[in-house]
Amino acid sequence: METNITYRKMTLDDIDQVLLIEQEAFDTPWTREAFEHEMTTNLYSHYLVAETETKEIIGYCGMWVVMDESHITNVAVVERMRGNKIGEGLMREAIRVVTEQEVVLMTLEVRVSNEVAKNLYHKLNFQDGGIRKNYYSDTGEDALVMWVEFK
Repeated sequence: METNITYRKMTLDDIDQVLLIEQEAFDTPWTREAFEHEMTTNLYSHYLVAETETKEIIGYCGMWVVMDESHITNVAVVERMRGNKIGEGLMREAIRVVTEQEVVLMTLEVRVSNEVAKNLYHKLNFQDGGIRKNYYSDTGEDALVMWVEFK
């Protein structure tokens, strides 16, 4: 594993690498246009990337921040780097960024079957909320809504 992973704000130049991760990670990946919209038009969006010392992007995290609340839209790590705490690093960086902005609540949805992600979110003090029935259009799987409140 790379030892020097840095986390930084995503730029438009990062989209090509992020799309590769998105396509590898999700059955219904976001499009280039969706990421461009998030980066240029959506005033609420904030995206972070995890980058190696060789400038390879190995993960990303997107969120919306509206007033004092934030919502994680997507998190993904390149497959060969999973299990190396990159996702945890991205989530911790997202939490750091929003708490500096005086955000008090963060929410997200996760597939009910995604035990690895749910375990990570619990480790970061997220609580289980409700279930969104048939949330994922690709499979009809339910989503677990999770939230954490920052003091």
